[in-house]
Order: sequence, then structure tokens, then C-alpha cells
Amino acid sequence: MTTLYKNKKMLCIFLLPAVAVVALLIFLPVIVNVYYSLFKWTAYSKKMDFVGMRYIKKLFTDAAVWKAAANNAKYAVVSIVFQVGLGLVIAYLLNSFANDRFAAVTRVVIFVPAVVSLTAIGLLWVIGYSPSIGFVNPMLEAVGLSGLAHDWLGDAKTAMWAVIMVSQWQYMGEMVMLYTVGLQSVPLEIYESAKIDGANGLQTFFKITIPMIKSTILMNTTITIIGAFMVFDEVYVMTSGGPGNATEVLATLMYKTGFRKDNMGYASAIGVLLFVITFAFSFIQMRMYNVKETMKGEK
Repeated sequence: MTTLYKNKKMLCIFLLPAVAVVALLIFLPVIVNVYYSLFKWTAYSKKMDFVGMRYIKKLFTDAAVWKAAANNAKYAVVSIVFQVGLGLVIAYLLNSFANDRFAAVTRVVIFVPAVVSLTAIGLLWVIGYSPSIGFVNPMLEAVGLSGLAHDWLGDAKTAMWAVIMVSQWQYMGEMVMLYTVGLQSVPLEIYESAKIDGANGLQTFFKITIPMIKSTILMNTTITIIGAFMVFDEVYVMTSGGPGNATEVLATLMYKTGFRKDNMGYASAIGVLLFVITFAFSFIQMRMYNVKETMKGEK
């Protein structure tokens, strides 16, 4: 018992610095933000008027918040399809490719956009989508789709989708690299046994690959959803939420509310909403994974 107590005590001592950093940089700002959402205040005023839950209640009736949340939801759905789904397919094909050098070069090329500055990416695609000097419309015309060419970022119907697709292009490589790590941890003997048993490519993919890397899929899904609801830079650089509020997301709405309208209390309330959404998705997905693992262990 004494040895066990000493080990636990030593473990707590080693964990204390990490716990202190997490508490200081993550939990404390969240608590402070919740506190600030209970007051009406501005960045330049010394006085803070207590309003209670007024701003929190306003979130549920504010059309701008609902519009922004809907755009974040679109972001999340498309990102799951492309980054989580298509990213897995690309990683699987590259991992199965006979020419290792080609696969390695392809991974690097796909990954490059993920390490480029978000501001630079945004400005690049603002130029790319331009109807006068851009490269998107000429490419469409070159393949016989000139009827689709128009002002992508200037049209409220297409602006949000145009911004979303930029994110898919940028972060696809990151997802592919994460999947590659997971795929390379699957023993080759399993694939060889499946091949001997007569399994084809699709059967191997759905019956072996996906079950063996489900933890990686869960992690990528969680990262993607959180990223979709926290997105700010590319939207702000490319459209600043326009035209109108067609591309407004919760982060840009929070920024404008706090720093343009100088309503810091309501901006803090939007920040609370962002935290609740991202925390809820993370908790639900991790809970689902734990339940599945428990059921698997019981079997």
C-alpha cells in the first residue's frame, strides 16, 4: 500500500505542471468568458452592467446566429464527406499503390496546402475565384463548362460553397497523412490472409481497413467537426461574411459583434455557444467510441 501511495503521489507531482497549464490556458478563459457573457460592456468602458441570462437567451432568437450556425453546419457536413470520407479513400489507394515513390510524392503534394498560411490561401483563392483575373472560370470554360462560370464569391447562392471547397482543398492533405499513419499500423498479414480467402478490394476496405482504423476515423471526424465550427480565417479573408451575411459563421459573427459593434457581452455569449457546440460534439463522439469499445470487450 505504501509503495502504491508513493507511486500515485509521484504521478500527481509529475502531472501537476501539465494540469496547471491546461487549467490556466483553457479552463480559466472559458470560465471568464461565461462570466463576461452575463454583463453588458464595451472594450472602452470601465462600467459593466449585469444583464444575467439576457444575451444567452437572445442567442436562440437571433436570426444572424441561426444563419451563422447553419453555415457552420454546412461546413461540417461537407468536410466530413470530403476530408473524412474522400480523405480515407485517397489514403487507402496511396497506401496500396505499388510504386512507393509515387505515393510519397503524391502525399507531399497533397499535404503542402495544409502548411501554407491561411491568409495566403484565402488571398490566393479570392484571386482564383475572380470573374476577371481568376483561374477557376477559365478552367471551367476549357473543359466545356462555361455555363457555370460566374462571380463565385459575389453570388450569395455560391459564396458559402466556394469558401467551403477551399477548406477541403487545403485540409485534405492533413487528413490523408493522419489516415496514412493509421493504415500503416494495420498488420500486412491480415490483408494477405484476406487475399488468400478470396476477398476483393472493396471487401478488404470495408471489412478490414475501416474496422482496424476506426479510432483514427473518429479522431479525424472530431477534428473536422470542431474545425468546421471554429473556422474564421478563410471566411474573414475571402468574404468577411458577405455578400450580405451569406457566408457568416459563428466566429466571424462573434468578431464583428465584439470589435465592430463593440458589444463585448453578446460576443462573449456567442463564444459560449461555440464552446458548448464543440464540447458537445467531442463528448458525444468520444462517448460513442467508449461504448463500442466496452461492448467489444464484453464479447
